[in-house]
This record gives sequence, C-alpha cells and structure tokens, in this order.
Amino acid sequence: MEDKDNNEFTVIESYKEIENNSEQLNNLEPAKVSPVKEFFAFFLDLLKTGVIIFVVAFAVRYFAIQPFIVDGESMMPNYVNNEYLLAEKVSYLFGSPKRGDTVVFKYPRNPNINYIKRIIGLPGETVKIKDGKVIIINSDYPTGVILSESYLSSGTPTNTNRNNEELTQTLGKDEYFVLGDNRPHSSDSREWGILPKQNIAGRAWLTLMPINKFSVHHHVNYNVSY
Repeated sequence: MEDKDNNEFTVIESYKEIENNSEQLNNLEPAKVSPVKEFFAFFLDLLKTGVIIFVVAFAVRYFAIQPFIVDGESMMPNYVNNEYLLAEKVSYLFGSPKRGDTVVFKYPRNPNINYIKRIIGLPGETVKIKDGKVIIINSDYPTGVILSESYLSSGTPTNTNRNNEELTQTLGKDEYFVLGDNRPHSSDSREWGILPKQNIAGRAWLTLMPINKFSVHHHVNYNVSY
C-alpha cells in the first residue's frame, strides 16, 4: 500500500515538473537583436528583392516583351501615329515570322531607327506587284496567287512608283518582304528591298494607348493557304 502511495506521489511530482517546464518554456523571452543588425537584415532582404525584380524585368524586357511607339502613318488605319504598343519576342524564339504578322524591326539602312511593317513575302518566295495587286509565287502556287488583304482600307491599291511599273522580288533564306498598310504613304520593301530576319525585334502583340485602340493583335487568316 505504501509503495502504491509512493508511486502516485512520484507520478504527481512528474506531472508538476512537466507543467513547470511548460510554463518555463512559454515564458522564455525572445533573444534581443541589435537595432543595427535588424536594419542591415532588412536592408539585405530589400536588396535581394530588388535584384530579383530587376532580373525578371530585364528578362521580360529583352527576351519576351518590348515597348514601342509608332512614329508616322505608314500603318494607318490599323496602327496610328504615337500609338503605344508591346511587341512580343517569344513566338520567334520557337518559330519563324508568318505572313500577315506586323513586325517591329531595325531599318536595314539605319539600324538605329525602328520601323513597323507587315510581312507579305516569306523566304524562298517571289513577290510580284502588278496592276495595283500583290502576287505571291511559291511551291504551292507556281503560277502565282493574288494576295487578298482584308486589313487594307477598301480600294487601296499597291503601287510601286508614279508609273506603277511592275516589281518582282525573289527572297532568299531568312529574307522577308514587308509593306505598310497605308500603301500610298509607306517606305517599305518596294523602296529599300528585303528585310533580313536578324533585324526583326518582335511581333506587334498588344496596343495599350490610345485607349480606344486598346487591343490584342492576332495572326491574319488569309482566304487561301500558303
């Protein structure tokens, strides 16, 4: 009987010890940190965050998206003067420019200037401009097919010069033929020749300003396949 009482006493004392230890643990005060160390720790975290944001912004700016402002009216009515747009670069990292894409590129005669035009002719094709029309000659259409361009203002002809002489341009590897949508008022491949692929900065993807022009620019679907 005495042993039983002693065991109960021991158990009770153990519970009290655990309870006291718990109270002691709960009452532990946090370690004091110097205000100077706290400041430097905060500054270091802020610096790390800033570096991460910079790296992400740099990657987006130079490898994914780039902003441009349209200068001039060569792409009217689809793109207007002072229009603020974003050009995306990702699709051209994994594929080639397509017919109908509106691209921003470095002007071949002066790489310090950016132009915006629409891709009309693709590598290996022959582009012919005759009687105000654009004709594409390739393996699918060896005799040529007239390009139907729904994005042009109704009745807009594609002329070459004042006498509207016939123009024929055969494209090599990584060469493109580009035209402005405002055909009577555009300096493009009719004037200065082919556009090398290496000059292309990106595809017009999103117009931000002006607000009434806000839109996402999709690929053009032509009436015939190429």
